[in-house]
Amino acid sequence: MSEFRTEHDFLGEMEIPNSAYYGIQTTRALDNFNITGLPISREPLFIQAFGYVKKAAALANRDCGVIKPEIAEAICKACDKLIAGEYLDQFVTDMIQGGAGTSVNMNVNEVVANLALEILGHKKGDYDIVHPNNHVNFSQSTNDAYPTAFRLALYRKIESFIESLQALQESFARKGEVFKGVLKMGRTQLQDAVPMTLGAEFNGFSTTIKEDIQRLNEAKMLICEINMGATAIGTSINAPEGYPQIVTEHIRNLTGIPVVLAEDLIEATCDTGAYVQVSGVLKRIAIKVSKICNDLRLLSSGPRTGINEINLPRMQPGSSIMPGKVNPVIPEVVNQTAYYVIGTDITVTMAAEAGQLQLNVMEPVIAYSLFSSLTYMENACYTLTNKCVNGITANEEICANMVMNSVGIVTALNPILGYEESASIAKEALATGKSIHVITVVERKRITQEKWEEIFSLENLINPRFINS
Repeated sequence: MSEFRTEHDFLGEMEIPNSAYYGIQTTRALDNFNITGLPISREPLFIQAFGYVKKAAALANRDCGVIKPEIAEAICKACDKLIAGEYLDQFVTDMIQGGAGTSVNMNVNEVVANLALEILGHKKGDYDIVHPNNHVNFSQSTNDAYPTAFRLALYRKIESFIESLQALQESFARKGEVFKGVLKMGRTQLQDAVPMTLGAEFNGFSTTIKEDIQRLNEAKMLICEINMGATAIGTSINAPEGYPQIVTEHIRNLTGIPVVLAEDLIEATCDTGAYVQVSGVLKRIAIKVSKICNDLRLLSSGPRTGINEINLPRMQPGSSIMPGKVNPVIPEVVNQTAYYVIGTDITVTMAAEAGQLQLNVMEPVIAYSLFSSLTYMENACYTLTNKCVNGITANEEICANMVMNSVGIVTALNPILGYEESASIAKEALATGKSIHVITVVERKRITQEKWEEIFSLENLINPRFINS
């Protein structure tokens, strides 16, 4: 048996390895697009999603009577192999490519066609029986099949990312409970502000992530609108009557994802606004998680010459020259991941804007950007949870001493002494190094020791109540 088979398209003929389930158009894409070095198989959910799309299309074409039932059944069985994660090595086209994803769509069409041929007892390349375009791609175009598969995969990747965010949010909430009795100084503009608890600070981290989970769930629903049956530009050319509705229902039933058919297929085929929204939410999350990491690095700074209110898990030696140095490497790596995601948002923005007329041809780079951002941020969140937040401990004595030695506690005297005298006490404390207590109670005798203890009791500092006399 020959090691190669000859395939043709309207540009000519090529020799294809007999071991390959892909065909001539995929081979041309391999020659044309060597950009990232990352094949589409790097995103197994994307390939699985294409399996669902092609299976739903075959079922809808069968239902519409435009494909023979035995051909549709073979295509469905081939698609089931993709859905199960088989033959990933056959999906070889680059993640970034020209042609609005045509090479990806044809890679799938060719693999499914050749698998279906084998299921029917025929050789690869016997396209007169099952053809990549005439059968697997029937009633479709790249312009509806690719974005639909992209959206299905994106939905699943968002679900997975949400799980990592929930783990991080819950970890911060647990620390909030553990640290609820740890008194510390709050800071604004990196200057002493008023007392709070370390628990309240960590609860704040938990709350802000919980809000982002809500925003991501909202954005996730935007990508449930699909344009299957739009074919080339949204006019449904070459698709049988009723096909768009039928194929959408099959996708919904096969995947369990609540997809709906777009009301305006022309608009849906050229619009990428949902991706911009998802990317914007990802950027928001990246920024906020990175801000939290900045706070963790500051709070753990030192240990002798910094804030040193908390201890991060010691993960590795921090210097090749300074013995004993340990760096906050986990927050640092999460910071850097966030910067990458912020950058990909610019890519998505420019690509979405660059679509002309009835199609946005830049969708492959949008897919690459969103897929990679979701993967990296998911990994970063699990890393931050498991290798940092879960192991954080508090330096309670340092926290408490900072509070009582701070000039910021004078704010609690405002209701009794007024702003002007409180400012005078603060000014003297800063100039002389004396404590607020000594100036207020001992020297100026503005309040009694009993009143001082009432105002600055642990309970009142943690849960302040209004005291003006």
